[in-house]
Amino acid sequence: MNDTRLPQLSPEDEHAVRALYHRALDGWNLQDGSAYAGPFAEDGEVIGLDGTRYSGRSVIAAELGRIFTDHATPEYVAKVRRVRALGPGVAQLDAIAGLVPDDAETPDPALDALQTVIAVNAGAGWRIALLQNTPARYDRRPDLARALAAELRALVGRGPGPV
Repeated sequence: MNDTRLPQLSPEDEHAVRALYHRALDGWNLQDGSAYAGPFAEDGEVIGLDGTRYSGRSVIAAELGRIFTDHATPEYVAKVRRVRALGPGVAQLDAIAGLVPDDAETPDPALDALQTVIAVNAGAGWRIALLQNTPARYDRRPDLARALAAELRALVGRGPGPV
């Protein structure tokens, strides 16, 4: 009988994948498009909260740089919920993320998101292949939306970067 369980991720690899995610969000919080894009694979992709897809590290850096220049961007607070292997050299990171506007002390619940990162290691170290933002609307589960908002509010003031 075939075993269909996913492989285990070593503690070192889990740490490396978490570090990629931290670096990307730190780049966002610094409003630095190049720093945000740095952890991505050359052909990595981001799908934003509004559904916009940016493909390629250089495009990600340029587009985020333009956004940071043209708009005030809220600061991320985030918490990694899990990291798991999907196969050899492929991992998935799941996180919750909120955005704290400049004029606020807590995340704006309308901007709460679930973030999924697919990271790959093809022998040259871990890189982000995809960072997907999904709005956490919970249309028919307001209890889940309230719980997520409370969890994200608790992260404010814990220092820079995701937990």
